[in-house]
Amino acid sequence: MDIGMEERMVLCGASSYEQKFYFNERFSALPESIRQELQVLCVLYTEDVGGVLTMEFDKEGNLRFRVTADEGDYLFDEIGSVLKIKQYQMEKRELLESLELFYRVFFMGQQIE
Repeated sequence: MDIGMEERMVLCGASSYEQKFYFNERFSALPESIRQELQVLCVLYTEDVGGVLTMEFDKEGNLRFRVTADEGDYLFDEIGSVLKIKQYQMEKRELLESLELFYRVFFMGQQIE
């Protein structure tokens, strides 16, 4: 089941097709070092695998990697995509968890326990 766009909040993304990085300015309170780390992560992903990667928060505040590729993109590495995301989830676990906490507190209004 795909939730509607209004129930997702894009944090950032990169496209191998346009060779561009996007950062949602609603997150401008994040430190510059974190924004740079996200940019490196997204851009390296699209250079290695291809396609478009967006990092999005779902309605529960979980940070998800969303990958799309043009239908005729035979260079897109689907297996590499899954492996790269698993690698990021392991290597960047602390960063990803911190971003989820930030989102839940500042965007969803949850209290820290």
